[in-house]
Amino acid sequence: MLLQNLRAKFGARLNGDKEAGFTLIELLVVMLILGILAAIALPAFFNQKDKAGDAKAKEYVHSAQVAMETYGTENGGKYTPPTAPATLKGELVRIEPTLSSATGLAVEATGAGAELNKGYSVTVQGSSTTQTFTLTRSPANGSLSFTCDTDGTGGCPGNGNWSEG
Repeated sequence: MLLQNLRAKFGARLNGDKEAGFTLIELLVVMLILGILAAIALPAFFNQKDKAGDAKAKEYVHSAQVAMETYGTENGGKYTPPTAPATLKGELVRIEPTLSSATGLAVEATGAGAELNKGYSVTVQGSSTTQTFTLTRSPANGSLSFTCDTDGTGGCPGNGNWSEG
């Protein structure tokens, strides 16, 4: 009887009937696969943070553009403050209070001669200290250009024109 029990247990062990758990090789293969997937996925996730910061900067530029057009409408088509103490940036923040949170907001009226103060430039800093987004309104014909500093990084397309990206 003992011999039969031993034979049954030994046979079951050889057939794998009572095997439980994973082998070391199986665990190593699973860890290798997870490591490869992490190496592929993590850089893509880190780049999303830069893109989100740049999208926020682009939205600030758009808000500043709308505030600038509102300011121009209030002042007969001119984009400079009528009084010396007032600043253009301060006037935009008065019109659109959320612009006070914009990092590196710079506003400038442009144009010369007959087109004096009929154009403007708005710049906001993006997710990094090197990336800036600029919207420029031509004083001659009112056309808009959208440029960014570091082409092909974050939210700045390879051609440097962020209106298309």
